[in-house]
Amino acid sequence: MQFLDDSLLPENQEKLIIQVAPYGPQWAASDSDDIAVTMDQQVQKAVDCWNAGATVLHVHVREEDGKGSKRLSKFNEMLARLREAVPKMILQVGGSISFAPEDDGQAAKWLHDDKRHMLAELNPRPDQVTIAINTSQMNVMELMTEADVAGTSLADPAMTAAYTDMVVPSNPSWHVEHLKRLTAAGIQPHFMLGALTQLETVERLIRRGVYCGPLVLNYVAIGGGQSGLHPADMLEFARRTPDGAVLTIETLNRHVFPFNTLAIALGLHVRVGIEDTLFGPSGERMTSVQQIESVVRIARELNREVASGDDARRIYRLGESYASTEETLAQLGMTPNRVRGQRGVPLRMAA
Repeated sequence: MQFLDDSLLPENQEKLIIQVAPYGPQWAASDSDDIAVTMDQQVQKAVDCWNAGATVLHVHVREEDGKGSKRLSKFNEMLARLREAVPKMILQVGGSISFAPEDDGQAAKWLHDDKRHMLAELNPRPDQVTIAINTSQMNVMELMTEADVAGTSLADPAMTAAYTDMVVPSNPSWHVEHLKRLTAAGIQPHFMLGALTQLETVERLIRRGVYCGPLVLNYVAIGGGQSGLHPADMLEFARRTPDGAVLTIETLNRHVFPFNTLAIALGLHVRVGIEDTLFGPSGERMTSVQQIESVVRIARELNREVASGDDARRIYRLGESYASTEETLAQLGMTPNRVRGQRGVPLRMAA
């Protein structure tokens, strides 16, 4: 992204989009008083987050026993209720879900990847589904401290081992097919990228015509195979992100607050919620709503306007798709592909 002399002045920055991930699927229901279990509680949590200032809801669903749901029907029920309760909120379903078959007929016809591709068949459809690019390690325990997990289910050795060895499978044949299915269903892919190599792969997908649409992404700084906590890495990722993309900064634990402050000052966007941290900046327990209220206060101190639901839809370019590789490159402010025999750096076409 280009940073001009006046890029840090709030009147020149886009309004701030606040993503919230309030459902925390990695936590047991007993780990926090802020975990919503029943459907009514989960819907109310979305309403509370909307009222606090969040415009993007990262959706996971729990069953009545508190465990994470793998039922497509349960997600459909949740999405239908959310559409009524928070109609202007952008609904973003977490793409790590692998649905389980609900009857013998489904079990007989589903292959391994079909379970994850079912995200494209959610009804009502969400605005976005998150997607990882390239298979990678996701050892969230690497940056956890004893204080972060004390008294929670993640302190259990078996859970620690499971999350230490967690892998995000996204081999090329899968993510290419998944992008096709999401876009065909009118669902915007929200890219979750934990390294520059993944951003480079996305650029190749765009340049080769595999994906033609807005580029909306999170920089995922959670360590253990993803980016770490060095601010220079985040700044380099922002510098390498195309000018027309929308970039949100995501990290974990108490680092959420300094990273979000940097993001707000730079004109980028933020993510909060108990999926990322149970704690505030000083180690105090903090709910998802309190985290939203915190970044709203920081934004106000810097005179950065907070986006409304309509603003967020405009900024994300929801509903847009592009007819060609060339149009996509132009819309994202990227240099055009090289014409055969062309030397030097291809220049952007003048408007």
